[in-house]
Amino acid sequence: MIDLTSAWPKLEEAEAEYERLTNRMGDADVFSDPDLMRTIGRERAELEETVEAFRSLREVIQGIEENEELRSDPDLADLANEELPHLRERREELEKRLYQLLIPVDPLDKKDVFLEIRAGTGGEEAALFAADLFRMYSKYAEEKKWDVQIAHISETELGGLKEVVAQICGSRVYSFLKFEAGVHRVQRVPDTEAQGRIHTSAVTVAVMPEADDVDIEIDEADLRIDLYRASGAGGQHVNKTDSAVRLTHLPTGIVVACQDERSQQKNRVKAMKILRARLYEQARDEAEKAQQDARRSMVGSGDRSERIRTYNFPQNRLTDHRINLTLYKLDRVMEGDLNELIAALQASFSAEALTS
Repeated sequence: MIDLTSAWPKLEEAEAEYERLTNRMGDADVFSDPDLMRTIGRERAELEETVEAFRSLREVIQGIEENEELRSDPDLADLANEELPHLRERREELEKRLYQLLIPVDPLDKKDVFLEIRAGTGGEEAALFAADLFRMYSKYAEEKKWDVQIAHISETELGGLKEVVAQICGSRVYSFLKFEAGVHRVQRVPDTEAQGRIHTSAVTVAVMPEADDVDIEIDEADLRIDLYRASGAGGQHVNKTDSAVRLTHLPTGIVVACQDERSQQKNRVKAMKILRARLYEQARDEAEKAQQDARRSMVGSGDRSERIRTYNFPQNRLTDHRINLTLYKLDRVMEGDLNELIAALQASFSAEALTS
């Protein structure tokens, strides 16, 4: 059963605001102003479903209490016992519905994302783990039937990744991956370790919602554009022409490189998308600084310098430090089985949002 105790004051506030708007629509000044009437009517309509469900829940709770009392009456006990299961089932339905209605809608949840993974401290082992993480997210994307396109990749001689930038497109990608941003720490015996000692390395992950042209405008005069030949370990991604593109946004110093496409124009278009996403993320970070304290208590700040998760291979253990969740199925997680982990993060965020 979902506990809405902490959300009850918010529901009462919604009901009071609904009543206020209802009364306001009867005022002469509102009735004579079509634009104001539409505005108030829209605000009232946004609250209507929540208020109706809240009123129904309150009635059902009262009915349950009354039937509980009637169970002590010999003449009415059978009737009360017959009615109670239906009322309790209805209560559970209404509580679930209200829980969903109260969760704030993130307008970015439907967006595609740019996923950036970079090796941090730990040298070659960090690069190898970066490759493992990219494989993990790619397998998860495959399960979700999302499309993954690499925009930029920098490989090491041993098959690790210094960095990779990929665009992931599909249904509600950001809503599932937005909590993955941060520092991912790994503890394991590297393949390069002859003595069998456990090493600790780190990889940074960034998840940026794709920004539309209307979200971020970029002045061409603010860009420095460099063209060069794509290259990669083992001869991969190599072109004989200057098809790779590197954009430098002069006002912010943000640098974006894209080399995956054979066409210079296609690389430039993709690089512009990545740059727009980074600028959009930067603007969001600045705008949301005042609101980060509440979210930090639940899932951390999301800052890339913050350790969010530890992958302990010797014990097959994964720990998400933001919600104190430990799973002993790291082998399955690394194969893309992220459903339980991501569902727990989403549930924790939703629970916190109900009281914020």
